[in-house]
Amino acid sequence: MTVSEHDPADNGRAPVTEADELIHHHTAFPDTRISLRLDRWLTAVGKAASWLWVVVTAMIIWAVVARYVFGEGSVLLEELQWHVSGVAWLMGLAYTLVVDDHVRVDVIHERLGLRTQGWIELVGILCLLLPFVIIAVTEMVPYAFAAYSVGEGSPAPAGLPDRWILKAVLPLSFMLIGVAAIARLLKVTALLFGWPGPVAAGNGNAKRGEAI
Repeated sequence: MTVSEHDPADNGRAPVTEADELIHHHTAFPDTRISLRLDRWLTAVGKAASWLWVVVTAMIIWAVVARYVFGEGSVLLEELQWHVSGVAWLMGLAYTLVVDDHVRVDVIHERLGLRTQGWIELVGILCLLLPFVIIAVTEMVPYAFAAYSVGEGSPAPAGLPDRWILKAVLPLSFMLIGVAAIARLLKVTALLFGWPGPVAAGNGNAKRGEAI
């Protein structure tokens, strides 16, 4: 048994304005128990990472004040800014897939029926996204380990040490994207094949209208 195509307005999502609907084209796939758990976990990670932008903003303000008011510059602080902003951006990537707010470059997908969209998502996840994630992780883990092995730090005399920490976030972020892809794959298979069994509408779809 498969899930029939239905009106997106009745899927329990929070109401959106017409302008917002033109900008955000959310595909209303049915949730499953496993996908809901994974989505909640990834949402928590993404929202926690969003607070790092507050830290970045504070560091930028402090750097500007220190340089132009007190005449003191800090290479370490400048490098810390882009390290933290890099972590915030990378750790938030999976969240965009959870809420279906990642960038889409096609103009045809949104005009297709729900089941057709599901088949496109199925092929895209299995043939493109997951293989790319696997390649990225297998390439980036040795990259981070090599930096750790040699104790790589900043080439600047007063820069940050332990650059391997930032490089280790790269494979971690792609692992999170892989988890988000699996959660989305479960929604697609629930739509197309009825497995795993979809949960009742409204048990988790409303969260798609949230923003960090």
